[in-house]
Amino acid sequence: MDYKNIITIEPGKRGGKPCIRGMRITVQDVLSYLAAGMSQDEILDDFPYLTKEDILACLAYAADREKFTLTVQR
Repeated sequence: MDYKNIITIEPGKRGGKPCIRGMRITVQDVLSYLAAGMSQDEILDDFPYLTKEDILACLAYAADREKFTLTVQR
């Protein structure tokens, strides 16, 4: 999944945290909902402006960040 067109970072928005398509919902928000046990469908019902691709982009972004962190620590 190429998340680069979905995940955006703007210094003046949400403290520069990675957001979805320039909106105010962050990658961390979506990951927190998933970690709390919400299904993708429940998230999409609660946030109708999100898409399944947005959720997958959050997961891909987090996976890449984790991979980068592990590489830097070695």
